[in-house]
Amino acid sequence: MANLHFHYGVMSSSKSAALLINAYNFRKNGIQIELIKPAKDTRFSEETIDSRIGLSDTALALPDFKNYIPKTDTRVLLIDEVQFFTPMDIDALVNIADNKNKIVMCYGLMVDSNENIFPASRRLIEVGAKLHRMESNCQINGCMHLATHHLRFDSNGHVIRAGDQFALGDENYKSVCRKHFNEYYSCNNKTK
Repeated sequence: MANLHFHYGVMSSSKSAALLINAYNFRKNGIQIELIKPAKDTRFSEETIDSRIGLSDTALALPDFKNYIPKTDTRVLLIDEVQFFTPMDIDALVNIADNKNKIVMCYGLMVDSNENIFPASRRLIEVGAKLHRMESNCQINGCMHLATHHLRFDSNGHVIRAGDQFALGDENYKSVCRKHFNEYYSCNNKTK
């Protein structure tokens, strides 16, 4: 089994749910795990990983991996919202996977709402993480294409094309296919 994984997908592709299900299954089989999330992710709570379908579990909230050392008996690290960490944090995870013999399973977004790869996600690709695409359908009514992009909207329903990559929650976002991303992003059509 590979020791460094990146499970990626658009918003609402069940990344956190999959992480929590994997955590349950590891524990059921007697495998020691640690659940980790970025400290800046306070959407549901500061100390849990929560899924929109109602699953939840306690997690260690870290600002970075600079001083983090996994417990000796831990075999698997499950990390949510990995895109909000830094490339240096990914290098620390590589060190844990390679030199501490831990399985590191990261979950998060690949790209932001401006089609830019998050730096941590890029670093996971660069260091050879095993990639696992989590699929979801476009959220434009009636579309059945694969969602590959995000559109972010202001309070008036207009597409936001610039700004900080870090914005909590999904109430101002839609996960869309490439065709609808290009249509709405370039024309600033409303979809809300």
